[in-house]
Amino acid sequence: LCIRHKIYYFQQSTTMARRYDSSTTTFSPEGRLHQVEYAIEAINNAGTCVGILAKDGVVMATERRVTSGLLAPAKTSDKTYKLCSHAACTVAGLTADANILIDQARLRAGRYEYQYQEPIPMEQLVEHVCNYKQAYTQYGGLRPFGVAFLFVGYDAAHGFQLYQSDPSGNYSGWKATVIGSNNNAGKSLLKTEYGGSSSSPDAMSTDEDADASMPDVAEALRLAVKVLNKTMDGTAPSSEKMELFTMTLDENEKGRCIHRILPAAEVQKVIDEVESETAAAGDS
Repeated sequence: LCIRHKIYYFQQSTTMARRYDSSTTTFSPEGRLHQVEYAIEAINNAGTCVGILAKDGVVMATERRVTSGLLAPAKTSDKTYKLCSHAACTVAGLTADANILIDQARLRAGRYEYQYQEPIPMEQLVEHVCNYKQAYTQYGGLRPFGVAFLFVGYDAAHGFQLYQSDPSGNYSGWKATVIGSNNNAGKSLLKTEYGGSSSSPDAMSTDEDADASMPDVAEALRLAVKVLNKTMDGTAPSSEKMELFTMTLDENEKGRCIHRILPAAEVQKVIDEVESETAAAGDS
């Protein structure tokens, strides 16, 4: 009798869960929106993206997944996008969904600059995109966007910034983070490697201490490659499988940001430096 009751209750709970599976706008009895959770899970199977703040800029690294050798080489990056003169993003998930949101971000940035004659603050741009994403979890007949972003940018008030957003419309600011497949393994590496994070979490630190412990762009590039090496399931690292992006300030023109996707030769040079560093650490 006990086994029959267990089977009955399992069938009932499964039926209840399925009742809310197809609805984006209805909470389940456990207080969950299943379609939003499924969209987030889809992103956890996408190519890895890494974002790292540095003293003198910000770095993003993405995993390139080549599905077929017959594909023509892409003329532009399908992982990293420029939003405006002082903002860019990387994409994990469905690129087609991302294109809609990227167009929204570019439109908002252009309208703000036209109206106020100054660049849009970075967080305001991120919030606009996330509000648009959140609306797709609240109205019937729509599905969530199956894409997560890492946004990077610069403004005069807060300097370089890094934000992460997911299909629910939530966003958060980070010093370094990872999205996509094996992101937990990547985050654990960042916790130990970023800015000498081995110090006690209870120790008090000032903004000056935090800035001093941040890596420069060159160090951040090497750290990003280390993270991708850890998350790419033992795949041999190569410039064909990674894309590295940097945003720095122009030394000759105040406030102007330089967006740069590293060419294959420079990516391979960073990979070689990381492998040499790893081999030296192994020998010691």
